[in-house]
Amino acid sequence: MKNINFDYTNKTVIVADGDFPSTELPLECLKEAAHIVACDGAANQLLAHGIMPDWIVGDLDSLPEVIKEKLPERIVHMSEQESNDLSKAFRFTQEKGWDELIILGATGKREDHTLGNLALLSEYAQKVKSVIMVTDYGRFVAIDESTIFPSFKGEQISIFAISGGVKVTSEGLKYPLNELQLDSWWQATLNEALGEEFSLSFEKSAKLLVFLAR
Repeated sequence: MKNINFDYTNKTVIVADGDFPSTELPLECLKEAAHIVACDGAANQLLAHGIMPDWIVGDLDSLPEVIKEKLPERIVHMSEQESNDLSKAFRFTQEKGWDELIILGATGKREDHTLGNLALLSEYAQKVKSVIMVTDYGRFVAIDESTIFPSFKGEQISIFAISGGVKVTSEGLKYPLNELQLDSWWQATLNEALGEEFSLSFEKSAKLLVFLAR
């Protein structure tokens, strides 16, 4: 069974152009980042908060001209329109060999962008050592095998099956799952951890998205 380790230091941080972080955990991730990669629309927000991105990646349609002129050496232009800027930034980190990632700013603003980014997280998790999506309210983790999560008593937990028909068994949750077949996203939301860890067991071929609220 896999163990999740929530370590937020010395990771590559990708900042998308959703709601800019405003709470302690995501701001700490920025402070402790080894590299900061901004999707083009997020660069303006980072600079407005006094944070210099190491790289700005995207199709540049949301990047102000003043930033293009000021930071040309930090800009990576990817003009293709088959993927969004978050995926462009993710590919850039792969090319650099950075495989421990934290994604910020991927939720908020337009709901279709939020849902798309959450679905992409499961794909990203197949390609790197670790990736988590941190928001002002908690953390999203994509898993594809039985996993143990560090937690604390009372932490709010929601579980989503990326595809239907997944049978999940839990240990350490207030409302136990006993081979519960997840066919809809709502079925395993709003649970609660009982102690310092909880586990989820399921068929290895399945994909789950787990949200741990803070």
